[in-house]
Amino acid sequence: MAIALALVLSPLPALGQKPSVYPAKGQSAQQKQKDDKECMAWAKQDTGIDPVAASAPPPQQTGAAVGGGERVRGAARGAVGGAVIGGIAGDAGAGAGIGAAAGTMAGGARARQNQAAANDQAKQAQQAQLSTFYRAYGACMEGRGYTIK
Repeated sequence: MAIALALVLSPLPALGQKPSVYPAKGQSAQQKQKDDKECMAWAKQDTGIDPVAASAPPPQQTGAAVGGGERVRGAARGAVGGAVIGGIAGDAGAGAGIGAAAGTMAGGARARQNQAAANDQAKQAQQAQLSTFYRAYGACMEGRGYTIK
């Protein structure tokens, strides 16, 4: 939570974007290019983050949402509830079957929600890494007399 708040309050540009650099002290284009290269290398060494690797799309969970047990738990809950309702109606077995099918569907929906949340979390972690890297890069460039936005 604190990391997310710090990222939101950061004066740097949108997460994961290289900040704009202005040569505030009249640095030449060649000097700016040299400083840029040196600050990129320093930020990489200081943070341990490679911006090229961190910019690659994070692995996404795709395909059938399985493995979390949500469908099995949903089927079990549905079967129990269906058996109770079916028992009242006079056919517990049919009620359990209907409840299990409905529970499996609900469990699948939960599995897809969990999968989407994991994908979002991976993207946020990547953005946090890039933001950390570019804050270090910006600090280096500011130390060399550039304005960072």
